[in-house]
Amino acid sequence: MIARCGLDCRECYAYPDDCSGCNAVAGKPFWTKEVGEEQCQLYRCSAQKNYLHCGDCKELPCKMWYELKDPSCSDEEHLLGIKDRVKRLRPQ
Repeated sequence: MIARCGLDCRECYAYPDDCSGCNAVAGKPFWTKEVGEEQCQLYRCSAQKNYLHCGDCKELPCKMWYELKDPSCSDEEHLLGIKDRVKRLRPQ
């Protein structure tokens, strides 16, 4: 249940009752409406580039990853989350 951005949907409080996972809902999880978006920007970007996930992009992590921050996270938590997601998408 790894989303295109490297999040593990199973770790989300909304999964599976309120959301069946980002891939299953085509990048339109519950929170997109809360922030006034039709679709997750990261999902849309990777889909438009015909990538399976953001790990296929040479710019990972891009500016968008840093800008899309959960307001409930500290800056440190946000950066650690990015690092974990990149590892998940590009295991070495």
